[in-house]
Amino acid sequence: MINTQAPPHWRRNFYLFLSGQLLSGITSMVVQYAIIWYLAERTGSASILSFATIAGMVPMVIFSPFVGPLIDKWSKKTVLISSDAVVAFLAIILSAVALIRGEFPIVLVFIVITMRALAQTFQMPTVQSVMPTMVPTDELTRVNGQFGMMQSLIFIVSPALGAFLYSIVSMQWLILTDVIGFVIGAGLLLLVKLPTVSSTGEKVSLWKDTKEGFTQLHSNRGMWWIALIGALFMLLFMPGMSMYPLITIQYFGGTIGDAGVIEVVYSSFMLLGGLFIGIFGKNKNRILPMIISLILIGVVIGLGGLLPANRTGFYIFVVLNAIAGIATPFFSSLQMAMIQQSFEAEYLGRVMGMINALTSLAGPVGLIFAGPLAEGIGVEKVLLISGSGGIICGSLLLLFPLTRQYDKNLQKRIKLLTEKNNY
Repeated sequence: MINTQAPPHWRRNFYLFLSGQLLSGITSMVVQYAIIWYLAERTGSASILSFATIAGMVPMVIFSPFVGPLIDKWSKKTVLISSDAVVAFLAIILSAVALIRGEFPIVLVFIVITMRALAQTFQMPTVQSVMPTMVPTDELTRVNGQFGMMQSLIFIVSPALGAFLYSIVSMQWLILTDVIGFVIGAGLLLLVKLPTVSSTGEKVSLWKDTKEGFTQLHSNRGMWWIALIGALFMLLFMPGMSMYPLITIQYFGGTIGDAGVIEVVYSSFMLLGGLFIGIFGKNKNRILPMIISLILIGVVIGLGGLLPANRTGFYIFVVLNAIAGIATPFFSSLQMAMIQQSFEAEYLGRVMGMINALTSLAGPVGLIFAGPLAEGIGVEKVLLISGSGGIICGSLLLLFPLTRQYDKNLQKRIKLLTEKNNY
């Protein structure tokens, strides 16, 4: 478990860090949305969108277990700046090719999506593992709620800004916003003090350290089962999510702007959910809201697959996504806080790598079937499968005593540790 003492001036340091991640995240997601919209508009293919999403997840599947040891033992500031630099460099390459050829070769777009995902494979576990070293443990649930708010804000601003830029700026110039994000994000990160942990600077033994990350996770039986249930949720949920642009454009007869509206609404209500957690984040049993969240998401997303293919159906779809949005942080933010409180800081990068590998592996497996399934039964019917994922996984969290009682037992251990440190 992590240190229960607050680092000095942690609020100023942490919120400066959060600001850099926010600005960098917005520019990165603007480009990500633009690429997906470009593929949807140019090809109109469910399979292309599925494979593009797979290309964005395969690096996480392959490399997530192995980046954890590197994150634990390398300078986290260097890892974060380097991963952003790679993304900016890829944007320059793609822009240059488009200027020369007059279009984006689909193969090159897939390569860039894959390489961006590889950089993200380093970035997200690094952020997740450094947060517990920057804030006191009793603030972690609130801080994760605020981090979830930041991510929601990224998903609110990015599609709106992306749709606006997509309509007025040539694609080859739009993707260079990644370079702007790198300059701003790296500049702010240089001003942040990231605490070191005992494993920083140690020699990396990749296989041994990776195995140690698996051992740490597997030996914590409650969190192991929570991680497996989360992976099952991704397996069933991702196919429907990858079809959102086509559901909006093809099924409901909407536009790229309408696709952006769905993203903005979902993310706006995620922001509200994160705000609630950020203010009232000290839950006595975080598993209960996680269970309710998964089941509620499953019900409303499943209902989306039964809507009529007209404008009224689209408006109802917007409302359903608002409900799903507000429920989402009650699973993701609370789970992340529990993970961060369950393991020593020097192992957290390795554990996060393992958990990310599990969820990343499940996503592409589901997406392999998403394209053919959508083209066979209709893109909207895939939402019924995604909805069943939320209901099944929420029920599993409730039925297994190890998962149902996990947070109560965890908070008892944290309380004992805090009392011991204060004695």
